[in-house]
Amino acid sequence: MSYPPLGKKITNAVMLSLTGVCALLTASILFFILGYLLWHGGQAINLAFLTQLPVPVGETGGGMANAIVGSGKLLLLASLIGVPVGFLAGVYLAEFGKGTFAWTVRYFTDLLNGVPSIVMGIFVYTLVVLPMGHFSTLAGGIALGIMMIPIAVRSTEEFLRAVPSNLREGAMALGASKFQTITRVVIPAAINGIITGIMLDLARVAGETAPLLFTALGNQFWSPGWNQPTSSLPVMIFTYAVAPYEEWHRQAWAAGLVLLMAVLLTNILARVIVAHGRYKPRT
Repeated sequence: MSYPPLGKKITNAVMLSLTGVCALLTASILFFILGYLLWHGGQAINLAFLTQLPVPVGETGGGMANAIVGSGKLLLLASLIGVPVGFLAGVYLAEFGKGTFAWTVRYFTDLLNGVPSIVMGIFVYTLVVLPMGHFSTLAGGIALGIMMIPIAVRSTEEFLRAVPSNLREGAMALGASKFQTITRVVIPAAINGIITGIMLDLARVAGETAPLLFTALGNQFWSPGWNQPTSSLPVMIFTYAVAPYEEWHRQAWAAGLVLLMAVLLTNILARVIVAHGRYKPRT
């Protein structure tokens, strides 16, 4: 029985230690951020913070209920725009995408993913806000929805391509059409990864501030409907963080904690749904 040379053992031990340290460092960064936000903003989180509107400068208390609801509305509208477009485009590229047209779509998708968020905000400001004559929830949702499209496209394509070809061949050998194969075999097999990609997509746009400054702007009150300016957690965090008021600083930390916890809980919920077999291939 042969044993690896001493040099290989040392190299293996060193590299294993380095990867372990890097993994620990990565996890520690997340816990450090959570702890820092909890330390600075935890005391400001209470029922009033979650249910009341902001109060004028000089008064204590109040909350960011309008910003929490506004962020939810913006993300809902962004999902309705970005997820279907990105998902269907990803299905096309994975199952039918060949030739120059598909290469062009992938290329421009990657370019769109690299567009700075502030440029996206200016773009939507020009095409939506200026013709409408005012800021609105609709404009903010459109901006975030466009930003979601490239990630949804590429993640959907990659996870669909990861489905083994023998599943496709077996389904078609049993008489299934191309459409039936895609909808009843391929997509259910990849749904776990697709949902994960969508959750990461939502997490990315949930903290965007620059495009919302040009589209949804902000609102110190409730914003009914979709055609008025609306507040959001990222914009409120920015506004409160740069203000010279200590009470606003505490609420900015609290809003950051709420935003981060919402992203984490959304990811956990998606994984729980998948783990319990809600999405399974049809038989």
